Amino acid sequence: MASNLPIPLPPRTPTPPPDDPPSASRLDAQDNDSLSPLVDSFPPQRGSLNTADPNRLSPTRASFTLSPSDNVPQNSQGDNGSAGPFNFKTTTMAKSPVVKSNIGQRRGHKYKHSSISHQIFLEPPPRAPLALPNSLPIPTFKECRASMSKDQKTRFWWSVCHMFVAAYTLWSAHGSLAMTALSHLILFDSLGALLCVSVDVLSNFEVWKRSSVRHPFGLERAEVLAGFAMCVLLLFMGMDLISHNLQHFLESSGHEPHHSHAHERVSVGSVDVTALLAISSTLISAIGLKNHGRIGKAMRFGYIESLPSVLSNPSHFLTLSCSTLLLLLPLVSVRLYNWLDVLLSSTISISMCVIGVRLVKTLGSMLLMSYSGPGVKDVIRDIEADPCVFGVDDARFWQVHYGLCMANLKLRVSGSEENLIRLRERISSLIRNRLGGGYGSGGQRWEVSLQFTIEKS
Repeated sequence: MASNLPIPLPPRTPTPPPDDPPSASRLDAQDNDSLSPLVDSFPPQRGSLNTADPNRLSPTRASFTLSPSDNVPQNSQGDNGSAGPFNFKTTTMAKSPVVKSNIGQRRGHKYKHSSISHQIFLEPPPRAPLALPNSLPIPTFKECRASMSKDQKTRFWWSVCHMFVAAYTLWSAHGSLAMTALSHLILFDSLGALLCVSVDVLSNFEVWKRSSVRHPFGLERAEVLAGFAMCVLLLFMGMDLISHNLQHFLESSGHEPHHSHAHERVSVGSVDVTALLAISSTLISAIGLKNHGRIGKAMRFGYIESLPSVLSNPSHFLTLSCSTLLLLLPLVSVRLYNWLDVLLSSTISISMCVIGVRLVKTLGSMLLMSYSGPGVKDVIRDIEADPCVFGVDDARFWQVHYGLCMANLKLRVSGSEENLIRLRERISSLIRNRLGGGYGSGGQRWEVSLQFTIEKS
């Protein structure tokens, strides 16, 4: 009895409307009640399974054909002439590129402004703009020339004249080793005078002293780099003079000379004009241009520090002493002149090497952001002697350029807030007075930063 019951019909999903709008003739041909659930409009053959035909849904058949009673149109058959449930037709793809409708729209734009995204994707908090600019314009040669004042132009042309004095000294050496050494010293002084003028001209622009992200300390460190190159040049010139003196010694001891050296000298009792030019040019550059002033402060020689301001600079002291001795050489005999000439040239060359090594070490440490001056151990000892200080955990002293030094200290302290404020002021004053020479002395400017770790007493 159960096998004779009819099998219920499965639910049928309505077919979506076609893309093309239906024509008026098709609308007229359709019945308004064709899709009504109250009207049985489905064909009986489609709604019931035909159990009499066992090969109706067999996969061994060539195609799933429908019976003639399904009312399938004849034009729905494929190219091979067999009817099927699907009507596959050959289509041709368009060769033109597909035009997207969302060109120029940002992906995820609709989610950013949705109500859910405001709860998940929060906007970053607004940040205050940096107090420092990213970079500042570096002046060109034309801008530097246009910004030069009358005094700066005068100083520039004097540095050029100083170079001509060095060239004239080398030309008028007449085989004298001491005069050749003096020409090298004057060349070093003339390059220093030109560097001083260049620094003065660049200070007209904001990029020289103002800090930026690209140049945290401005362009003042370029002066340190240029001074380092000059000191390397001075060191090599001293070594060249030493090799020249050794060559002259071997020639005078009987070896065959590679080049002829005709040693002529100024006549006895006359004044050496070249030595006078060297003295006058050195004094003008030292007093008027403050030549080697910053290098002299960075490189401290205790032996000549007590001398006047011009002679306390080792470069000026060496040039002026050599020029003065050359003025006195024409007053001695010819035989003594030759010995004194070699002795003076050797002394100058060795002094140039010593000064060059000292300057290279000082300026090299400055380029490496370290401080090589004296007095650091005494300052730390005085800080540790304070009763509020338990210990110094870290102490960093470093020099940025000629005019700026920095000290960073980390201390373990104890005491009230007023005592800690006084301790901070005392340490800052101690560092500035001991290492910077105090206010008004023209020494380096010190910036001190302190970090206190309060210990429980």
